[in-house]
Amino acid sequence: MKDYAPDKLRNVALISHGSAGKTSLTEALLFTSGGSDRLGRVDEGNTVADYDPDEIKRKITINTAVVPCEWTGCKVNLLDTPGYADFIGDVISALEVADAALVLVCAVSGVEVNTARMWHLAGEKGLPRIIFINKLDRENAHFDRVLDQVQAELSPRAIPLQLPIGAEANFRGIVDLVGMKALLFQNGKVEEAPLPEELKAAAEAQREKLVEAAAETDDELTLKYLDGEELTQEEILRGLRQGTLTGKLFPVLCGSAYQNKGMGLLLDAIVGYLPSPLDRPPAKATQAAGQSEVEIAPDPNGTLVAQAFKTMADPFVGKLTYFRVYRGKLVSDSIVYNTAKEKAERVGQVFIPRGKTQNPVSAVVAGDIGAVAKLQETATGDTLCDKDKAVLLPPLEFPRPSYSVAVAAKSKGDEDKLGLGLSRLMEEDPTLTLKKEAETRELILCGMGDVHIDVTVERLKRKFGVEVVTATPAIPYRETLRKPVKVEGKHKKQTGGHGQYGHVWLEMEPLPEGSGFVFEEKIFGGAVPKQYIPAVEKGVREAMREGILAGFPVVDVKVTLVDGSFHPVDSSEMAFKIAASLAFKKGAEQANPVILEPIMNLEVTVPENYMGDVIGDLNAKRGRILGLEPAGSLQVIKAQVPLSELSKYAIDLRSLTQGRGSFTIAFDHYEEVPARLAEEIAAQAKKTKAEE
Repeated sequence: MKDYAPDKLRNVALISHGSAGKTSLTEALLFTSGGSDRLGRVDEGNTVADYDPDEIKRKITINTAVVPCEWTGCKVNLLDTPGYADFIGDVISALEVADAALVLVCAVSGVEVNTARMWHLAGEKGLPRIIFINKLDRENAHFDRVLDQVQAELSPRAIPLQLPIGAEANFRGIVDLVGMKALLFQNGKVEEAPLPEELKAAAEAQREKLVEAAAETDDELTLKYLDGEELTQEEILRGLRQGTLTGKLFPVLCGSAYQNKGMGLLLDAIVGYLPSPLDRPPAKATQAAGQSEVEIAPDPNGTLVAQAFKTMADPFVGKLTYFRVYRGKLVSDSIVYNTAKEKAERVGQVFIPRGKTQNPVSAVVAGDIGAVAKLQETATGDTLCDKDKAVLLPPLEFPRPSYSVAVAAKSKGDEDKLGLGLSRLMEEDPTLTLKKEAETRELILCGMGDVHIDVTVERLKRKFGVEVVTATPAIPYRETLRKPVKVEGKHKKQTGGHGQYGHVWLEMEPLPEGSGFVFEEKIFGGAVPKQYIPAVEKGVREAMREGILAGFPVVDVKVTLVDGSFHPVDSSEMAFKIAASLAFKKGAEQANPVILEPIMNLEVTVPENYMGDVIGDLNAKRGRILGLEPAGSLQVIKAQVPLSELSKYAIDLRSLTQGRGSFTIAFDHYEEVPARLAEEIAAQAKKTKAEE
């Protein structure tokens, strides 16, 4: 593949709900452009974009694939993104480096939840968009119904440039509304034909809307249109391009990726209407030396500025880092500067990726996308540049994970391999996080959903040879006391030689939440010698590790050593430690102990028509609704809910809202568990301990 100047590049992210046909469309565009000599099929597992074993097995896209193709003197970098919500991180990173988006809508299913979500994500980044209504060859396909839905749910400025000729099994061509001609698909070729009589009225009505939309993008064209003069085809095309670049309109095209119908026309539209890197606003960066903002124009002759937007981990090859060059060129066998890490990075061979294949090149120039293997320091979002003119591009922002499982290696000796594998996979996927829960001593893996976690577990086994056992995370319950008590603890044991003697009186009282543990001593007259007082505190602390109700840690207690006695021969630190432990356990039984549970702050963002169902579900989960706030067309429900009720909330909310809801969660405080539930928790804890 030859080098292309920035004005001949198109970086286009394919976005939609799952199963709308993005991977099939990528395959068809690659085949039509001559980049592949066969048309791969998702069902057969032989597409260029979906090459990962997990993708082939599940028949869904999991990783964004970069697939470049050449068309009419331009290079089109297609970024085939996942459509499943669990892999939204890859969509976000692809939209960050794309200059435009191609939005697929299924002619049968219409606008689905993730299509709308990704449409808005692209809109937030100000990306021009083309809409492609796919699968017109399928049973129950209906172009007009889906077009109405697109205009209602995505944008009323979605303007069709084409109408289908025939539908379902009879889909055989399209009407080009710009040229007002019929194009029939016959034996792999496109043949021009007269407009079908039954479509003339609809075509003329839609063309009038198209011409009006094109005229509104330019003052000169608007005046000509209002004066009743007819716009030339060149003027219409100019207006459509201008309107697309500015977001004033969104061209709608149609076809069938599976049958490879309409692909050449779609490539014409991508090249003709979508922006090159030169047509987009320059990237913004901050100077490493100061905080002043600078603009990064896509000049191939300038100093290097590039950003890593995706990392692939491989146990054999190492890391493969995908990047976009914003200025200058990234040259093979060079030294660059990682501004985020403040370290030099050696670059080996750079590549132009096409799915799983890597084509070596001498350099990747401004505006283009490339890959490089085995970078030591660079992670997703890092900026690579010349050290003398170091700048920092804004880091990529990913959503916080919302679904957690406890993970453990199935084999005892695999703990190190598990840690290594997870650290590699987190480099690859910034929406994965890992934490060690101190109180439950569990390793908690957090992701965007159950499928995300399942794929991660499968990759651990396939890539790193680690079999993993997953479980619902244990809730870090705690225990505390509700009334003050004074108790005695005595440890007395006589053996053949020295005996053991320790004797203490403790006052125990509850403290406000969050106070932790306070120990004091008020010994008079040496009733307990000073050298044994630290042992008393140690004995109490050890006893607090396991409460008497269910074995959970005891918190927010003040213990005061007020009296005791000792034996000049038989007393020891161990004896006083045991005496203090016995006293604390006895006192805990008398001090009205209770179980505490973590309460979380929950913010749920949903469309208004789902609010009733979501609030009802939160009430059933023992939640307290704190308030409602509008957020554009959505509503934010603020509530406090026990953590024990939220272990599967990502799945529950998806079911309640058909995937249209999202939420954030954060710890707030601990609260007493209702008595009935406390009994169940204690019984279950004792059963688990007995089994262990």
